[in-house]
Amino acid sequence: MVDSYQEIERRVENREAVIMTAQEVADLVQSGESARLLEVDVVTTATRAVMSGTYAVLSFPVDRPASFLRARNAWINGVQAVVGPCPNENLGVLDLIVLGTAHSRSRPDYGGGHLFQDLVERKPVQVEVETDDGRSLEAEVGLNEMPTARLFGSRHAFKNYSAFVNAGNEPVNTIFHSRGFAPHCREATFSGCGQINPLKNDPLLESTGTGTRILMNGANGFVIGTGTRSSRERPNLSAFADMHRMDAELMGGFVTSAGPECICSLALPVAVISERILAEIARPDRGIALPINDVNSRTAIGEADYGDVWTDVDLEVAFEPENCSSCSPCRAAEECPMRAIDSNAGRVLRSEALCFHCGMCATVCPSGVFSCRLGAIRLKSAAGVSRTVPVVLRQSDRLRAIRMTEELKERIMNGAFRMNETTERIG
Repeated sequence: MVDSYQEIERRVENREAVIMTAQEVADLVQSGESARLLEVDVVTTATRAVMSGTYAVLSFPVDRPASFLRARNAWINGVQAVVGPCPNENLGVLDLIVLGTAHSRSRPDYGGGHLFQDLVERKPVQVEVETDDGRSLEAEVGLNEMPTARLFGSRHAFKNYSAFVNAGNEPVNTIFHSRGFAPHCREATFSGCGQINPLKNDPLLESTGTGTRILMNGANGFVIGTGTRSSRERPNLSAFADMHRMDAELMGGFVTSAGPECICSLALPVAVISERILAEIARPDRGIALPINDVNSRTAIGEADYGDVWTDVDLEVAFEPENCSSCSPCRAAEECPMRAIDSNAGRVLRSEALCFHCGMCATVCPSGVFSCRLGAIRLKSAAGVSRTVPVVLRQSDRLRAIRMTEELKERIMNGAFRMNETTERIG
């Protein structure tokens, strides 16, 4: 093991470094070859999940100079934007902040996450402006007409998140489920990519800090610092990247029973520069705590581990359209949080680019068109009685996260992604 970031950088530059994805490390440990981890210099990690703390900063012209003094309100594809911080008097230019959790005023299944994806796909968007003198302006723009378009994370990539159940007596609409959450702890949802998550592999933020290069939705970006609600036990990151270089397939919107949420993806290289990092990269899913929270109170009522939800499960939802019974309406299409399923004239179709492999379709389809082993958590009652609660929805996409670790590894090896030491510790 090399204990210097500078030495690892040199080894990477000279193509001498041993670089492995977090999944390759996990496979090595499972095969009983943990001793070989001493040779590893860099582990590529990633997570893709519903990340509420996402927002965009946009700046672009909507009209000629002097056409209006200031903007008072603005909407993009019906999604409310926060005007400012610059007033841009008489410039015809808007500076806006758009929250990933903002909802469209005209489309209930559309929000900030969908808008960000549409922009990155270079789709034209409709901008409505209310000026400070009460006039209304409209314009059609696209990402190429936005000189500034940056995506920020206020809290991303939690080391470990939570599983949720509804311990109450009534169904609950919540961001943690795509439909009404069934009561009496009959079903569970969860988030977090477990052993391949960036901060699981660097929990003390020894390799990761201010200025660390990352990939956000496939685009080169940087860590700014720790995010909101970050703690030593459950650290998370604040980061940003330029939207012009993002991959639309790695982002998007996710419709919950409480409204649309935002998907974001992060990939990050961890330099193996300490005994602690070496120990953590070897920690399997079974060794990573997954708290079980009651969605009503957000308090922990039990604890599982990520092995319950990521071991002996299917990362990908199988699709067998020949099994379709032509149900009307199609429950899978109705309840898919990605709107990736379409049923038309007795045929069921799935968009591979949109599918998040959350498993909701497999949970509700009665005909076996969609199938996926999603795992289960064990919940102990106050009396010590243990019960198994099936997972019906996952809000992390480990399949694409693994692919992101592979992409980052390739970019490091061919020089397209340059690792760099932090400018400041944030742990």
